[in-house]
Amino acid sequence: MSVIIKDKNIFVLDTKNTHYVIGVDEYGCAHNLHWGEKCPTEDYEIPFSGDEDSNHRSRDVFREEYTVFGGTVYKECAMKAEFSDGCRELDLAFTGYESGENTLCLKFRDKVYPLEVSLLYAVFEGLDIIEKSVRVKNLGENDICFEKLLSAELCLPDTEPYTVLNSNGEWGREYYPVRTKLDGGRLIFESRRGTSGHNNSPNFVAYKNADEKSGEVYFANLAWSGSFVTELYRDVKGVTRALLGMNDFDFEYALKGGESFEAPKVIFGRSVGFGEMSRQLNRFGVKHHLPKDFAEKELPVLYNSWEATEFDVSAKSQSELAKKAAAAGCELFVMDDGWFGQRKDDHAGLGDWYVNEDKFPNGLDELIENVNALGMDFGLWVEPEMVNPDSDLYRTHPEWAYHYPTRKAHEIRNQLVLNMTRADVQEYIFGCIDELLSKHNIAYIKWDMNRSLSETGAENLEYPKMLWYLHTKAVYDIVDRLKEKHPTVQFESCSSGGGRSDWGALAHYDMVWTSDNTDAIDRLKMQKYYALTRPVKTMRAWVTDVNWYNRKTPLDFRFNVSMRGALSLGGNLNNYSDEDIAECRKYVELYKEIRGLVQFGDLYRLLDLERDEVSADLYMSADKTEGVLFVAAVNTSCMKPPQPLHFEGLDDGKIYTFEYDGIRYEKSGAYLRNVGIVIDVKTQYYNRIIKIKIK
Repeated sequence: MSVIIKDKNIFVLDTKNTHYVIGVDEYGCAHNLHWGEKCPTEDYEIPFSGDEDSNHRSRDVFREEYTVFGGTVYKECAMKAEFSDGCRELDLAFTGYESGENTLCLKFRDKVYPLEVSLLYAVFEGLDIIEKSVRVKNLGENDICFEKLLSAELCLPDTEPYTVLNSNGEWGREYYPVRTKLDGGRLIFESRRGTSGHNNSPNFVAYKNADEKSGEVYFANLAWSGSFVTELYRDVKGVTRALLGMNDFDFEYALKGGESFEAPKVIFGRSVGFGEMSRQLNRFGVKHHLPKDFAEKELPVLYNSWEATEFDVSAKSQSELAKKAAAAGCELFVMDDGWFGQRKDDHAGLGDWYVNEDKFPNGLDELIENVNALGMDFGLWVEPEMVNPDSDLYRTHPEWAYHYPTRKAHEIRNQLVLNMTRADVQEYIFGCIDELLSKHNIAYIKWDMNRSLSETGAENLEYPKMLWYLHTKAVYDIVDRLKEKHPTVQFESCSSGGGRSDWGALAHYDMVWTSDNTDAIDRLKMQKYYALTRPVKTMRAWVTDVNWYNRKTPLDFRFNVSMRGALSLGGNLNNYSDEDIAECRKYVELYKEIRGLVQFGDLYRLLDLERDEVSADLYMSADKTEGVLFVAAVNTSCMKPPQPLHFEGLDDGKIYTFEYDGIRYEKSGAYLRNVGIVIDVKTQYYNRIIKIKIK
């Protein structure tokens, strides 16, 4: 795994199984020469680059590494800029490179203006994952204003059409898949909300004739939590190109003299089958991307108080609830909304991050000490980017919300968005949370954001459209500062559910809240597609009482689904019988035994609920010595015949033992893969959790 340089103008990014090859021609244009299986390095060469005719210029058909706006280039570009004299074209020349064992920087400079553009790459040991981004530097004194500054351009191999997988969801239906065959034209997935949102995802998966185990799969994830765009198009020559980055809708970034700026990273790669893509991304996330303090530590089983009490919290009620959570085996008790300011419902209090004295007359420590005495850590819910007009903060600083003086601000959920581009707002938010963490034994913060940006006026900015970038950057900066000062505190990203569950958030938060929809049946589908392109351990999955449309889903089935991620409890334990609490504890204790496999193991999707009427997920340890199998079905056909279950991820030469439906198996990995076992799934809410070990 390294960077190989041939003749000072061909650069090979050598990953575990692939080569990603870049060649810079005599005119200084960077071509993508190859992305796929490895070839002898000496065979790579730069193709002839002459123009075709007056309508199809050479660079329009190049597999270019990064297209800039200017000259006779008419294909979609990744960068547009305006110089101080009004010139809006870029003309870059290659100036050289810098390389390390696993990094590469290709440098370009405008031929007239003082702008340096660098393409940055990194490869990672044992993976077929590459990071790519762009860095710009203003070498002069006058501002350079970018109206488009995407992170990466990728050209897919071959010229046959690809099918592109993304999501087309909404609140409560996050990660719902949509597949589009891209024969021609443009395919755009985006958010213009100020967050990555619930609808489209800041990524793409492109494939031809692929399934879990076979077929070439090309994928990319943008590490950015704000407005984004993912655009794919197939040109007249059949080349499919993808561009990813911060959305250029209503966007600008002013680069001051002497300053540099690096766009958010794109994490991309190639795999054989969807399953290997998931496993690669899971390993990469844990080893190289998640915040270091907790990346390789097991996440605790938490209980959240929202469903039990909503806004009606008090030291007494929460302490009683905590006893039940401890009895159920939970390790962390998180008090949700309602503990601060004059918060009785969602009309008031946001922005006033001080403890409500009526609800907690003896302060917050009374509750925290009660929780700690039960053997659990304590956590809090906050929504720092928001403010209610009915709050002390807004009455004191109405100018701190995004606004236009001539327009009426629109409230969503009775709240406005704070202008996070202001230094005083940032310091206020940091100060409030820092004080809470400094004064109290708090181990966990759930950071929520329940509405999108609107009235995006920011009178403090010289370039107001920079707010889309600066808002998200401010959130990252505050969380990073808090984590640096309080390294034992875990942070969860939430935005009305999964509205900020992207790889950008995962570089700063330790996990995400997957969705406000905790219905186990819906979650089977959502969690499958979350885990397809994101690390499993970051997926908070609650067992709750929410049975949408009066579906009475059994408690054990809900556990089967939630135990496939970072298990959490969120039901109203006050309504649970002693038998219910005992059942919770049984499954929580089982999860504690297997959570290392779930959170860090290799995931193999053996059966698919939509295709097979049965969901079967196997999590195996990296050394293939043990695993855990989850099998679940909501309803199957009455006459559904028994079906084979073929295992994956085992060592063919080893013997594995497990018990399934009363039958004891001792079989080789080769047998379980090629022959498998037969399972007969007919009962409603079928539920099996099977531990597998090497003999």
